[in-house]
Amino acid sequence: MVRGFVLVAALALCLGPARAIAQQGAPAYPHPKYQVLPFNEDWSVLAHEDPNRPDDIFDPIKYIALTDDGKVWASFGGQYRMRLEGWTRFNFGAPPTADDDDVFVLNRALYHLDLHLGEQFRIFVQGKSAFCTSRDLVGGCRTLDADEFDLQNGFIDAMIPLPADADLTIRVGRQELLFGKQRLASPLDWSNTRRTFDGVSAIVKAGAWTATGFLTRPVTVLKYDANEPNEDVDFYGIYASRTVARMKGGFDLYWLGLHRNKAGFNGTTGEEKRQTLGARAWGKIGDSDFDYDMEGAFQFGTIGPGNIHAYMVSTNLGYTFGDTRGKPRLYAGYDYASGDGGVGDADVQTFNQLFPLGHAYFGYIDTVARQNISSPNVGISYAPVYKALLKAEYLYFWRASDNDALYNAGGGVARPGSSGTSRDIGSEIDLTASYQLDLHTQLIGGYSRFFAEEFIRQSGPSKDINFLYFIFQYTF
Repeated sequence: MVRGFVLVAALALCLGPARAIAQQGAPAYPHPKYQVLPFNEDWSVLAHEDPNRPDDIFDPIKYIALTDDGKVWASFGGQYRMRLEGWTRFNFGAPPTADDDDVFVLNRALYHLDLHLGEQFRIFVQGKSAFCTSRDLVGGCRTLDADEFDLQNGFIDAMIPLPADADLTIRVGRQELLFGKQRLASPLDWSNTRRTFDGVSAIVKAGAWTATGFLTRPVTVLKYDANEPNEDVDFYGIYASRTVARMKGGFDLYWLGLHRNKAGFNGTTGEEKRQTLGARAWGKIGDSDFDYDMEGAFQFGTIGPGNIHAYMVSTNLGYTFGDTRGKPRLYAGYDYASGDGGVGDADVQTFNQLFPLGHAYFGYIDTVARQNISSPNVGISYAPVYKALLKAEYLYFWRASDNDALYNAGGGVARPGSSGTSRDIGSEIDLTASYQLDLHTQLIGGYSRFFAEEFIRQSGPSKDINFLYFIFQYTF
């Protein structure tokens, strides 16, 4: 079956972009949109004939009825992504035993089977193959870059109807998690190997509410062996989200728990038991063209002999010129995550970013994490032609506490807090361009530069970093 699936996919890629028939009106059953989490797509709409829906070359494998009544059906899909990366003065020119200039390619293939066994049961299986060419920067081909062949998602869903038109889904197995704006829990799609978890989830949908309770362990990537859950880490909690029509948006409420057998922040080490309570609101301001997104979270618990008291806030305000060609959007934001007050004090004030998509909020070079950071940002996006988007963003970074470290996107210490007295880390510009060539094909290019400031100069090599990349992505 897998071999046949691969042959069908290869044939479709050779045949080129999707073909369409002339539309007579809006389709009643349009194709679902491809999502970061493909198991959230529902291709059962293809069971309905719709003369106004454009045909697509992959329709025959997106919905395959296995019984006469169509209640048992299967869907195949996948994605291929190639990313070319070019770096100069990587890590501020710091590595003495590796190159700080390099060009390399990352390739990733994802492929899945979605099998529905009636209305109550479902099996979803997704494989992953991720490779990198010779990466001569520090770390070589890291677990972020390479994972030859492994299971990315593999779970069973049991759907249970509840009173008042509510539904409960029990999900058991390997699964990716994505909550809210991915500030604290994300599959980390930028990574060539993506992030996933082993465990159980309970998902309740009732009206405008969706709530997910989960108990999981993060999966450790082993590049050449079968990936395994990290038995020293537990990640659990409840994340609830509600859409509100009058807000033209909604709000989230969440409790996230983290238990690690071994952890350390700014000299305090030991078992970490950390709880995160947070909320988020997003939407539009009345009938105006202003939009907003605000999130805040407080953390408490213990680490070793000390207590945890930490917090973060994130805000973004935008304005879209809806009557202007290209609909330019201007926006400004601010992100803050607390840092530790001092080395040697057992108590910890460093915010733990958990499992985020920091890449989207602290610069594409990934020098900075949502830990001990104060960062304003401004940007503009513009669509010069249909399905194209240009974006420019400027970010500045200070340490929230001059007694704590600079943490990189993975949460590791990039520069110890004791290595400099200044709060000024530096600034970054990110320029990106994307174009949706057709339903399946996306092209993305970007350039980023990090300008080192006083703390970087005080704490070690401090050359400005350049990062250039190009992405080809095909989804079906």
